[in-house]
Amino acid sequence: MHQSHTLYRLRWWFTLLLLLPVLAQAQDPLPSWKDGPSRTAIEAFVTAVTTEGGKDFVPPAERIAVFDNDGTLWSEQPMYFEVLFAMDEVRRLAPQHPEWKEQQPFKAVLEGDQKTLAESGMEGLMKIIAATHSGMSTEDFIGQSRSWLASSVHPRSKKPYTEMVFQPMLELLAYLRANGFRTYIVSGGEVAFMRAFAEEVYGIPPEQVIGTTFQSQFQDKDGKLSIQRLPKLAHNDDGPGKPVSIDAIIGRRPIFAFGNSDGDLQMLQWTMAGTGKRFAGLVHHTDAQREWAYDRDSKVGRLDKALEAAKSGNWTVVDMAKEWSRVYPFEQN
Repeated sequence: MHQSHTLYRLRWWFTLLLLLPVLAQAQDPLPSWKDGPSRTAIEAFVTAVTTEGGKDFVPPAERIAVFDNDGTLWSEQPMYFEVLFAMDEVRRLAPQHPEWKEQQPFKAVLEGDQKTLAESGMEGLMKIIAATHSGMSTEDFIGQSRSWLASSVHPRSKKPYTEMVFQPMLELLAYLRANGFRTYIVSGGEVAFMRAFAEEVYGIPPEQVIGTTFQSQFQDKDGKLSIQRLPKLAHNDDGPGKPVSIDAIIGRRPIFAFGNSDGDLQMLQWTMAGTGKRFAGLVHHTDAQREWAYDRDSKVGRLDKALEAAKSGNWTVVDMAKEWSRVYPFEQN
């Protein structure tokens, strides 16, 4: 009897030892964030605004958190993933458009002429986006976006693009939601493209995804109803366009905002300009080994004016190399 009791106790202690790491991780909502200034600032802010009776308490209905997508929630190098999608779409649709063989910037895409493509600038890029993102129903476009995401891989990691998300930011989204926040994406990316994956990848439903939009119209074709996407931009959700769309769609000023580039500056400024306790954060890409290192001189995700604003405004700037123990979900800790 005594021997049986001893064996039971040994088994119990052995099971507890096995469970300790799991229990420790369960108690830590931000396991990929190292102890440091960014984690401390995030936790202090959330504690302050969720402590009932405290001077900084914010009711749950007003706990709005907004996040940029490219470079903030997932990587954006060597090019914005949506642009890579659009170029693949040009190649896929080329047989239906023989004129593209002689028409720029489509000719440059089909021939892999990076120099000419770069020279076409934003005007050329918008032609590519308009040609590949319109002329179809919203449902068809989202379906094609999902098909591309399911079959394409990142040129460097060889992982699906939806695995190039930042593990620390996934944890942050979950942590905020567990504390009564509503999390929104507010991005320069096209809204339907992001809605193709945002709920599955980030846990953010389509109604909480805000982005660049094309004009559209309701169509009744022989009883088949659809929303058709037109090749004309309705709203550019970048820079000053971000606070405009936040005001129009959310109707509340956020108390928490995260970005990574100058395109997020006005969203961060708008968030911090409100009353009460507020948080503004920037993901600073400083990790050339696990991700990329870039800021002021980058053509993709340039971080210059926003970095200066962060310094003067005492915003939180996350040093990716120093403060994240893990960048992607597929990495081992």
